[in-house]
Amino acid sequence: MGPLGEHRHQPDHGAHQPARVLQLRDHHRRPVGPNLAVPRSESSRGSDGLTAALSNLVASYGLLAVFVLMVGESCGFPFPSEVIMPTAGLLAATGHMQGGLVAAIIAGGVANLVGSLIAYWVAARFGEPLLLGPGRYVGIRRHHLEMADGWFRRWGLVAVFVGRVLPVIRTYISFPAGLARIDLAKFSVLTLVGALPWCAALALVGYVLGRNYDRISGPLEKGAIAIAVLVAIVVVVWYVRGREPRSRKA
Repeated sequence: MGPLGEHRHQPDHGAHQPARVLQLRDHHRRPVGPNLAVPRSESSRGSDGLTAALSNLVASYGLLAVFVLMVGESCGFPFPSEVIMPTAGLLAATGHMQGGLVAAIIAGGVANLVGSLIAYWVAARFGEPLLLGPGRYVGIRRHHLEMADGWFRRWGLVAVFVGRVLPVIRTYISFPAGLARIDLAKFSVLTLVGALPWCAALALVGYVLGRNYDRISGPLEKGAIAIAVLVAIVVVVWYVRGREPRSRKA
């Protein structure tokens, strides 16, 4: 009876241990922040692999990823700042970005300048043969350069500033500037002055989203779609009108 009684008592004594272990495991599984699941959920849906990859890089490496990816975008790589900076802002809102929102904005703006200077130097040093040769492996195409060059020839230095907030143009505007060898100091100032507000606006979108995701996710998603459609229409109209004189001359 004695051993049997001890045997009956042991399961009751140890029954609490698995429960505690399970609680600890569940605790360690909890996400770092409630809103960090927003960019990562894109990966599970598989709707946009590049968006998910960039968001996860920023979520994993913080300011370093913001800087490297924004440099890449300004060098001609297809790394959209519309993904990078809002993710950085969202992380800042949840307290998981080194230095907070201001540091993310500064990192994005400075990285934009560094990448633009690299693109400027490559264009000035090696010219179109390199851009249209090896450059095609990072997504650079002739029509990208022609579009950016058209803006640059029409608006000059103003295009460097305004082009920082325009799709496609902002990624490639540094190449025609380098080919034309415009004043490097003016180019640098206009690039930084144009890049900082753009980075700030995108980061603030992510920051507000992170603070109020449950309340504004639906309206914000609809608004983002509407804005994207409007921007696309404007770009297409501008591009078609820009090509009409060329077709008439031909």
